[in-house]
Amino acid sequence: MNCSKLFLALTIGSLFFVSCSNDDAPTPEVPLGTYDNGVLVLNQGGFGHGDATVSYISSNFLVQQNDIFSIVNPSITLGDTGQDIGLNNEFAYIVVNVSNKIQIVNRYTMQNITSITEGLKNPRYIAFANGKGFVTNWGDGGNPNDDYVAVIDLSSNTVTSKIPVLEGPDRIIENDGKLYVAQTGGWGYGTKVTVIDAATNKVTSTIAVGDVPDSMQIENGNLWVACTGNPSYASAPAVQSAGSLVKVSLATNQVLTTYAYTDVTKHLSNLVISGSDAYFTVDSGIYKFALSGTTLPEIQLFSTLDQGVYGVYSFAINNNNIYVGDAGNYSNSGKVYVYSMTGTLNKTYSVGVVPAGFYFNE
Repeated sequence: MNCSKLFLALTIGSLFFVSCSNDDAPTPEVPLGTYDNGVLVLNQGGFGHGDATVSYISSNFLVQQNDIFSIVNPSITLGDTGQDIGLNNEFAYIVVNVSNKIQIVNRYTMQNITSITEGLKNPRYIAFANGKGFVTNWGDGGNPNDDYVAVIDLSSNTVTSKIPVLEGPDRIIENDGKLYVAQTGGWGYGTKVTVIDAATNKVTSTIAVGDVPDSMQIENGNLWVACTGNPSYASAPAVQSAGSLVKVSLATNQVLTTYAYTDVTKHLSNLVISGSDAYFTVDSGIYKFALSGTTLPEIQLFSTLDQGVYGVYSFAINNNNIYVGDAGNYSNSGKVYVYSMTGTLNKTYSVGVVPAGFYFNE
């Protein structure tokens, strides 16, 4: 082979190798918007003040921005008392309690889409199933019999029906075409979880779990319910009661095990399951409970008192980080603290008034 042919062969071979190498190279992930790859923090604002806001913290903790809804939509006020955010496809459904509305935005850009203002009365939390949204509503505070779950047609963003339920429907979670509603009790003290068939919009069962069912998680065919217990200021005939963690079979809707504190002053809340462990809060303490365990822990995993947190208001776990929302004095800017899974404080952020929930945009 002469030199020119040898050079040509080497050149073609090197081009083929480079081409193959480029084809195999991973394509960088392009963010879907400014607020992709991070956590949305819903700040309730002061009751009656109309100052609910949304903050953003990036997943790498390098970017933090407050009041992002107003920045993107300066002519629109989010409203009074932000309660919950539901993420579904590319949309974020922001439930605004006192304003009796749901503000729908693009979850990655915060660009306003529309709002739902009809068919809601004291809306609380939202879940999605069968192409529909389901929103718990407390109704009129003076009427214990008008509480319901509103059914939303997501194609038209309208409330199409209402499912009557017990007083005080609060947090709601979906699994396999069924909705599980914690009947916290609203202005009273509930003890049950309501089960709704998402296909028929009908209540199929109620499950007695414990005093004031609050946060819920689903793991390995079971529903775990954190019952806070009746508070010290409970009015007769209710009396103060201890918090409990209740395990329910999703196959039978039967309570399998109740893990309860004996100390009536221990009121657990903010249940999160991560791996094979359950995490929850009692006052300023973070607790860890192995799902295979037999008794609730008396010793906390760590305390947030060093940060001046006297009651954890909101709580989440994501990518081996623990997020704690502190409402402080409920009128000034709240704080978000990010800890390691063993309680080392890694990050502190100043956010809006009363940080109420974390919603991971990933």
